[in-house]
Amino acid sequence: MRFGFIGDIVGKIGREQVTRYVKEARSFYNLDVIIANGENASHGFGLGAKSVQELQTSGVDIFTGGNHTWDKKEVTTFLALENSNVLRPHNYPKGVVGSGVYRGSVGGEPFAVLNLMGHFGMPQCDNAFICANVMVDMLHSEGIKNIIVDFHAEATSEKRAMFMMLKGRIAAIIGTHTHIGTDDLEIFEGSFGVSDVGMSGARESVIGMECEEPIKRFLTGIPSRLSVPEKRGIPSIFQMIVCEISYGKCIEAFKLKAVDNGSLEKTLVAK
Repeated sequence: MRFGFIGDIVGKIGREQVTRYVKEARSFYNLDVIIANGENASHGFGLGAKSVQELQTSGVDIFTGGNHTWDKKEVTTFLALENSNVLRPHNYPKGVVGSGVYRGSVGGEPFAVLNLMGHFGMPQCDNAFICANVMVDMLHSEGIKNIIVDFHAEATSEKRAMFMMLKGRIAAIIGTHTHIGTDDLEIFEGSFGVSDVGMSGARESVIGMECEEPIKRFLTGIPSRLSVPEKRGIPSIFQMIVCEISYGKCIEAFKLKAVDNGSLEKTLVAK
């Protein structure tokens, strides 16, 4: 089975990039399932109902989240569904609406997507490493070996530690949240890992946001409202990881990237 994983989709420009490239990627690379981190898809903050519908029409099958999951309150309608395809980090405390686990199958072979959130610079939540061990063991007991983890975390050290802890037990662990793509694609003991896919959105930006306000924050220390660029024709970027998985192991993984609405290119291959 082949999965495509899109990192943080930021605002309208990010959604337009998904619409432009996902169907091409699915067709050319024979992708069975498209997963995307959608927590910044609606105006940069949260995932609203219209964005869910738009991105599903564009070809996204499963949505993961993170610290911005709750920015659009309507998301709770999706989170409350049984085996919902809209996830929130699974290590939020017991009693929080929704789940961080999706179970599905491709050609009769089961798979699961597990969404977790790190600790450094993030909202308070349960221990991601303990939660990961418990859930991976549980999925294995259900006969599910093809497991893909979205670890939404700030620190690359957390992401690396999670990868080293889970290697050999999952098919892939893919980092999101920083919006900056990394080149550390690796397959280790049958498990794929990358610290961050990188965002899809406005390239002339600061992590997808208009540049003026973040620069002002760094100059003055005074917080101000962030906004997503809206003008048409702004430089853009689309980024996706493709993983081929069989019997719980990743046998091939590579990165796809398109810049400024150019051609979709394979840029990095996991070793």
